[in-house]
Amino acid sequence: MHELSIARSIVELVEEQADNRGASVVEELELEIGHLSGVDIQTLAFALDSAIKGSKLEKARIIRHYIEGEGQCSDCETIFPMNALFSPCPHCGSYLVKILKGKELRVKSIVIKKE
Repeated sequence: MHELSIARSIVELVEEQADNRGASVVEELELEIGHLSGVDIQTLAFALDSAIKGSKLEKARIIRHYIEGEGQCSDCETIFPMNALFSPCPHCGSYLVKILKGKELRVKSIVIKKE
């Protein structure tokens, strides 16, 4: 379950940024999570709920944006939705696909409060 270590890393990163700005509380955390990022979205949500306990994020509103996968065929240049990392092009069947969207796993924004 690497989602717990990812959740802890997110909390550490956000707390570090809050500390650097003299904030005592994080009011909001906004995340972008791609369906092709290699994490189980439900497990990450559970792990994050656990990781924020006792941290500056404990009462923060957490906004999660889920990004659908999208790829472009390197052979015929068709752009298509991807549900799995190794999806073939639906037009020509090629597996030479460049992933355009869906691998994201990042902190998009943080709202902090100084007290």
